[in-house]
Amino acid sequence: MLEPFLGTWRLESSENFEAYLEQLGVPGSIRHLAALEKPTISIGARGDKVSIKTQTSFKNFEIVFKLGEEFDETTADNRKVKSVITLVGNSLVHVQKWLGKETTIKRQIVGGKMVATHSMNSVVSRRVFKKV
Repeated sequence: MLEPFLGTWRLESSENFEAYLEQLGVPGSIRHLAALEKPTISIGARGDKVSIKTQTSFKNFEIVFKLGEEFDETTADNRKVKSVITLVGNSLVHVQKWLGKETTIKRQIVGGKMVATHSMNSVVSRRVFKKV
């Protein structure tokens, strides 16, 4: 069910995000700045299309997609990836694939907050967002 994810969320805490960005191949100077950011994420739905809009102090970006359908995505760090976002139980699971690599972002609502678990290789980052 997508409804619990709908709305606007602001980053409250972040663990191990810089190490995760390193796995993605993000350069060191950008990793440090990105790890300090407190993004706002807005999730909406219209018909069968879902949007996730991310706003930061240095870059805003949005993806629009249909659940379960692969789409082309240009990420905040400018990777060109093939993405699929699905609802698995109570989780919104976002898989990105590029150049033989893969990362997963799993979002769940826990205690009224959105917990995003980013994983690549053996590195896991946990980011907690509060609804605004």
